[in-house]
Amino acid sequence: MPLSENEQRILDEIEQRLAEEDPHLADQAAQSLYTHLARRIRLATLTFVAGFIMLMLFSISLWLSGAGFAVMLLSALLVYRYLKQLGKDQVRAIQQSGRFSLAGFLARFSGRFRGQPGPPQQ
Repeated sequence: MPLSENEQRILDEIEQRLAEEDPHLADQAAQSLYTHLARRIRLATLTFVAGFIMLMLFSISLWLSGAGFAVMLLSALLVYRYLKQLGKDQVRAIQQSGRFSLAGFLARFSGRFRGQPGPPQQ
């Protein structure tokens, strides 16, 4: 449920005062959410790879490959959910950082999927 204009203005004022009074705490709070979600994105991606490996073992067991498909589907949905929670400004910050990381790649991919332009290519 989105905030009303008045509630959004009050929230912006609180954030601004916090940033003025204790900038270290404000930065730490913003980074902790990002690092938590980035860690979960990495874990869900590794789970996706494990599910893919299970899927490729269909010659051994059909049940194992079915479970691998389910693991892949669930982990892909989790990655989508975590990228959605990151927020547009954090996704843009990840996109504009020049370093390669799994979270950065997934953020650029989700930005393209949503129709947002990516960083300029060099």
